[in-house]
Amino acid sequence: MDARQLRFFLAVIDHEGFSKAAEQLYIAQPSLSQAIAGLERELGVALFHRVGRGVKPTDAGLNLIGPARQVLRDLATAQSAMDAVKGITTGRVEIITMPSPGVEPLSTITQQFVTHHPDITLSVDAAFVPEEVLHAVRTGACEIGLLGAPAVLRAPDLHVLPIEDQSFVLVTAPGGPFAGRDRIAPRDLAGHRLVASQRGSLMRAMVDDVLSTGVNAKIVAEVAHRTSILPMVMGNDPPPCAKATLSFGNCSNTPPKIIEQIARLVSAGIPTSHGSQYFSICLLPIIFHGCTNNAQPNSSALL
Repeated sequence: MDARQLRFFLAVIDHEGFSKAAEQLYIAQPSLSQAIAGLERELGVALFHRVGRGVKPTDAGLNLIGPARQVLRDLATAQSAMDAVKGITTGRVEIITMPSPGVEPLSTITQQFVTHHPDITLSVDAAFVPEEVLHAVRTGACEIGLLGAPAVLRAPDLHVLPIEDQSFVLVTAPGGPFAGRDRIAPRDLAGHRLVASQRGSLMRAMVDDVLSTGVNAKIVAEVAHRTSILPMVMGNDPPPCAKATLSFGNCSNTPPKIIEQIARLVSAGIPTSHGSQYFSICLLPIIFHGCTNNAQPNSSALL
């Protein structure tokens, strides 16, 4: 078993089939199939169930995913360490983030990071609920995760670092019913239409909590991508299905504040690449600034 075989194995896992995996690896599909068959013979177990034109990992395949990712990451870390000795700072940092912390503090961290480490590439994947972030870090799919949570996150098998508090706000169109106010109560939402994220997200949990109190408000759009929310709320002539007046979200300096959230950084308790270590160092100014300025309610955390 070698690194090439493990890389091919993970490509089939990540792309859920041999055809797409071969395309991404720039090799012929028969060559990929032969490599996986050779790995299965060497290990003495089947790694995939062939289901129609697709594949599903067997129990053995599922158990190999985490160790395979760690082996490849350890090799990259070793190469990075040798490059550092030679004065070469290159590499790649794989990050997964929920939508709100993916805007901020990730934007600030990224600006600082690329300034000091221009030859290290950041790869940022998307998650919509905390469990997706935790799973990606636990399985080694990503080294670092950013998530938002309403309370302190408990993950004994991971390192969890609080980054900052952020204000959770209600966004309305200019001149809307709450213009000039800096705080509202849930009952004030009665009679309004809302744009919210999909079930399972922190924002949606907040909205559902408000509606569960009997407030007569209606969700008219469920949006997976946060970038779509503001155009729906602020647009002058949105399509009929999106004529919503309000949305919850993390939008700095946008009143009125309604509730708090916490975001955190999560990382696994395993050796990480130099790039991920440099990335974590870039968080220190943000964390210390929050501590010295009584950070606003709503937090971000790094996993």
